[in-house]
Amino acid sequence: MRDDGGSEADGGGRRGQAERDAVTVEIGYALCSAAFAAAVVFGAVAGPALLFTLPGRAETLLVRGGTVLAGALFAVRTGYVLIRFRRAAQPSQPGRTRPDS
Repeated sequence: MRDDGGSEADGGGRRGQAERDAVTVEIGYALCSAAFAAAVVFGAVAGPALLFTLPGRAETLLVRGGTVLAGALFAVRTGYVLIRFRRAAQPSQPGRTRPDS
């Protein structure tokens, strides 16, 4: 009995090594691109509060707003990349390669 994930030919429905590697790379890309985008947004929103002397309330508002926006952007970007990958990986009609088939 094989315990290495099988192959597409055995019909077990398990993913091959190439598919697992593709998923791993896509998850890494999703997390890295989301972290970068979140850092840019946080810097753009909270940056003035960290660089300049602002009144206490304005500084707090900018830092908290930047944190909330960065967190929301991170979640949305990660979800968008992974959903897009999932849709692209599943053809609507397996086995058909030509659009007019």
